[in-house]
Amino acid sequence: MKTAVIGLGRLGTIHVNNLLNIRNIEVVAVCDSSIERSEKVAKQYQIPFYTDNINAILENEQIEAVVIVTSTSSHYEIITKAIDANKAIFVEKPLTIELETSKKILAHANEKNAFVQVGFMRRFDPDYAAAKKCIEEGQIGKPLYFKAISRDPDAPPNSFLARSGGIFIDFSIHDYDLARFLMNDDIISVASFGRNIKYPDLATIGDIDTGISYIEFAKGGCGDVESSRCALYGYDIRTEIVGSEGTIRIGSSKKNNVQLLNSKGNSSQIIPIFYERFEEAYKNEFDAFVQAVQNNEPSPVSIEDSIHALQVAHLAQQSFELGKKVSIGEGSVNV
Repeated sequence: MKTAVIGLGRLGTIHVNNLLNIRNIEVVAVCDSSIERSEKVAKQYQIPFYTDNINAILENEQIEAVVIVTSTSSHYEIITKAIDANKAIFVEKPLTIELETSKKILAHANEKNAFVQVGFMRRFDPDYAAAKKCIEEGQIGKPLYFKAISRDPDAPPNSFLARSGGIFIDFSIHDYDLARFLMNDDIISVASFGRNIKYPDLATIGDIDTGISYIEFAKGGCGDVESSRCALYGYDIRTEIVGSEGTIRIGSSKKNNVQLLNSKGNSSQIIPIFYERFEEAYKNEFDAFVQAVQNNEPSPVSIEDSIHALQVAHLAQQSFELGKKVSIGEGSVNV
């Protein structure tokens, strides 16, 4: 499947590298708003075509699929054009910042029978996939409580955060998606709180560095999601699901299972950054992408999945601003 990557920042370049090792995918073009960056990546990975013109990608009938890794604010325009150009689409999360634009994409994709997969990569992590299987097999009984911890070592630049939608939409959304995925249940209400404990200047762009969401599910379960950009020690992603007959825990901050014991104590290496923790997940989601497209299967992470997670993220933001619990059906965040 001849594929182009649009957007060559840190994650876009990681995706190029991963895609080159995916069976049945051939990276034939790269595109970035910086022609210098496009040229650099193309030469580094021996990709035959590079450009700073998205239309040059979309109008090329030889290109069958696009991987969109641009800023979220640009997603709507690019995805809409890619649908019209009859491309299979992989787009990084979130699909859009605003719910209404996500709904427009859904309607347009349905009208054109387009394939769109959204990049919630944690679903494809081997540990989370194994946990999902254990839950489906009934090994912990009925899932009752979902607990998630997501901690980054630091905050991205304010220039990025100012257009990201905020911590609940940009960061916590991964865990809102995992909650629905692992609990097999929809979130119906959220109570979110937070503040800036390390980066007070985030207040100038309406964001926070630490947030927590208490969530309630349609079938009676509940849970909490912690999101932090203050974990100086490293990248720390953990999840726990308490069931009626057992509990399952996923993840660790440890880079490996090696422990160093000496006169200074007991220590182990910490995962420093997100792409090391989810290296396999990023590869697996592209394996699933090409398989679904070539076998004419449904998207493994659909636009509807993305809309559900985005709806919860907006509820969380609304709850934070109002200082109270917000339920589906309140305000302007209904699917």
